[in-house]
Formats: sequence, C-alpha cells, structure tokens
Amino acid sequence: MDLKTASALRRLRLVSAPEAVSFLLLLVCSVLKRTTDFNAVPVMGAVHGLLFVLYVLFWADAWNRTKWSLKTAAFYFVMSVLPLGGFFAERKLKAEGERAVIAARARKEAAAA
Repeated sequence: MDLKTASALRRLRLVSAPEAVSFLLLLVCSVLKRTTDFNAVPVMGAVHGLLFVLYVLFWADAWNRTKWSLKTAAFYFVMSVLPLGGFFAERKLKAEGERAVIAARARKEAAAA
C-alpha cells in the first residue's frame, strides 16, 4: 500500500467516529427540541452536515485509491448513514490499515531476502 492510499484510509477512519458522535448528538438534540425549549438542532445540524460531507469526500477518495469492490464501498457508505455505523467503520478501517502495513512489511522483507 502506498503512502497516499494509507493516508486516504486514515483520513476516512479519523472522520468516521466524530461523524457518528455528531449524528447521535443531532438525534438527541432533535428529541430535546420536541420535548423541551432547548433547540440546538441548527448548530448540531451544521456540525453533522460538515462532518458527513467530509466523510463522503474521504470515502470517495479512499474508494478511488484502494480500488474497493462495490460491496466494500457500499458497506462504508451505509455505515455513514447509520447512527452507530461510524464506530464500526472506524474499527474495520483500523484493522484494514494494520493488515496493509503488515503485508507491505512482509513484501519488503521478501524482496530484501
């Protein structure tokens, strides 16, 4: 895995958890808006919208660089629209990145031998 591909996966991983947290906070704010006088939906909506757009941009970049199958790309996109999906995506992306680093080191050692 080259550096640009690893960076694309890392960016996607780093934005997935905050995007999931902002989604959950937006849901809480929506409930509070309807049950109390507290209305933070406009602020949380903007924050979540920004993080969602970043997630989609980083997802598209990662898909382009990693050459994921349609199934894998769809999985990561669906994770962005589920309330807890970002946490699962972050965990899976971290494992994928670690496997790629291990594979790259093994190839490097095999080439050196």
